Amino acid sequence: MLSQGDRAPAFTLFDQRSQKVSLTKLAPKSVFLFFYPKADTSGCTSQALGLRDLIKGNKSVQLIGVSPDLPRTQMKWDNKHELRFPLLSDPDHKVSAKYGVWGSKKLYGKEYQGVIRSVFWISNTGRILECWYKISPKVSVEKLTEVLERSNE
Repeated sequence: MLSQGDRAPAFTLFDQRSQKVSLTKLAPKSVFLFFYPKADTSGCTSQALGLRDLIKGNKSVQLIGVSPDLPRTQMKWDNKHELRFPLLSDPDHKVSAKYGVWGSKKLYGKEYQGVIRSVFWISNTGRILECWYKISPKVSVEKLTEVLERSNE
């Protein structure tokens, strides 16, 4: 697991428009990076909509979502809900594993591997400012509210 002060693992992934997005190319903004299990599910949609509504008009923080979904699936989700921020595809789970969010989960007594919903606030210099593992959709929206207040100070 990553901690405050650690260097955020670099990545380049395709977004919903099949464009490459690299963490290192996002400066001078800080990044609010959230990992979610599956596009267009109820929890992920409520999380994405809540985060989208908070970030509108903000110029200091870039919102980015990451899931194992393919770009075409994320594009459908983006079009359906007008998310308008990068949704990155990590189908082989390499980036999720680097961030410590790919692991064992349980649902209805069955154990499986999947994305553990987590959020990272990354500085424009690539350092982890805050990280929240196993976070709920609702609490992730609360954390972005705190981040935006702190970044405007």
